[in-house]
Amino acid sequence: MTPSTHFTAGNTPDAPRSDLPDLLDSLARDLRGIGYTVDGVAALLGPAAHSALSRDQLVPALIVTEKACHGEPTTAALAAVVRLWLLAEPQPAATLDAALPGVRTQGLLELGLVEPATEGRVQAKVDLRPYGWDGAAGEDAQGDNAQGENTGGGAELWVASDLAAHQRPGVLRHDHVLGIGQASTTLVQVTARRHAARALDLGTGCGIQTFHLLHHAEHVTATDISDRALAFTRFNLLLNAGELHLDPADLEARVSLRRGSLLDPVTGEEFELVVSNPPFVITPRTPGESAADQFTYRDGGLPGDDIVAALVRALPLVLAPGGTAQLLGNWEIPAGADWAERPQSWASPDADVWFIQREQVSPEQYAETWLQDASEARDRRLYQDSYAAYLDDFASRGVDAIGFGMIWLRRPAGDPVLRRFEEITYPIEQPVGSHLGAAVERADWLAVNDLAAAHLLVAEDVTEERHQRPGAEHPGVILLRQGAGLRRTNLLSTELAGFVSACDGDLSVGQIIGALEALLGGGEDWNGETFRAGLLTEVANLVRDGFLLPA
Repeated sequence: MTPSTHFTAGNTPDAPRSDLPDLLDSLARDLRGIGYTVDGVAALLGPAAHSALSRDQLVPALIVTEKACHGEPTTAALAAVVRLWLLAEPQPAATLDAALPGVRTQGLLELGLVEPATEGRVQAKVDLRPYGWDGAAGEDAQGDNAQGENTGGGAELWVASDLAAHQRPGVLRHDHVLGIGQASTTLVQVTARRHAARALDLGTGCGIQTFHLLHHAEHVTATDISDRALAFTRFNLLLNAGELHLDPADLEARVSLRRGSLLDPVTGEEFELVVSNPPFVITPRTPGESAADQFTYRDGGLPGDDIVAALVRALPLVLAPGGTAQLLGNWEIPAGADWAERPQSWASPDADVWFIQREQVSPEQYAETWLQDASEARDRRLYQDSYAAYLDDFASRGVDAIGFGMIWLRRPAGDPVLRRFEEITYPIEQPVGSHLGAAVERADWLAVNDLAAAHLLVAEDVTEERHQRPGAEHPGVILLRQGAGLRRTNLLSTELAGFVSACDGDLSVGQIIGALEALLGGGEDWNGETFRAGLLTEVANLVRDGFLLPA
């Protein structure tokens, strides 16, 4: 284990400098002055080139910005900056001096954001891109791999990270600091936002989760095993200090940066909220390998899915009573086993647990994904050897598939009320965090209320579908569908459909069930107690899933 250390360094080798406040202020003013924002870049590129850039395709944006460089001064300035940092195209120092007159090329060199190229040009050392979200709409964000997506007013920030595979040659460096990616955006979208006195961003990377936590947490602790990752996070926080309401002279008042492995940096502490996009990628381990042999942004250094298992077991121990943790993860699925068997074995019986599997892939698909992610396909021999190592590693444990999804944990103040493992692979509403939070609240409500005495309403987003053969007297299939959140579909029995149709808040659940029993009951095989208990269970499931709500 790596010992925990408070990280305050402003000048870490091979990372942007955060100890030059005047230059940071000048850079922020210059970027804002030329409209280097999510919306500004989208407007400059146009829909087609912007969409291509979101797929890591640079050519359309290169064509558009080449023309824009010869336009009016503000447009030319924005085009030059886009070409420098988003497209990794070297720029003349004189062009950048004109585009960014406060910080100028010399300031960018001092900050470690660019390095000399040829013929009076400089080239990007990092990716520095706009990122934004609507802070007034519950802190939920939308985004994509290339740009981030501004959902309205709220925060307009800039995020520095290492250049991605499509911006640089060769295999990624092993201490690569990941930028705005699909996984980080997914975690932003699924996190249920609520006020927290203390929050933890475990494995902060370049700081994306910390940005969002700062809008609803009084203090955030951000940890990582990588000095470079913490240096990027510190740079990003101080570059955006105004938007994030931070005092650059007293960063520790609201953010504590800690270096260390997993939960080592926060031993003995408790948090109301923990979020984590951990290095969950399952990677073949080799005898004698060191941390320098691993991609720190994705490889936890443990065999198989042990790092996710360890976090699921340990995270409830750092939660305050009622505190929650949300993270992403992979899990191995042995041949012939249900996907949930391993996750169920990790979950403490004393914690509330909710796993949602969003995807399941074969060992071959998994190997291809992560070898491509690090650009290892560019070296044919390395690719072949690494691919074979993945397959041998999975075969050694009898792994037939790998699951990916999101995990929700809580340290309950009383008895646990939620233990759920489900697979949802179809498209869901994004951001979905508020809907996950509401689902947990409904589980809590069911645990303490007499459902039979409750009055219920059909949720506003719920619709009913009936399917029947032409000429048939009754429908053969009745479905309830949700238009929001997890967008579930529920197959209804005739009696449950009748119950739902009566949920207008006037009658209690018990009264509606009694009326249905009087209408449908009778016959030699009728068992009223079984009917009432079965229907009450089905109604509870509809409340739990959000089709029916307390009036």
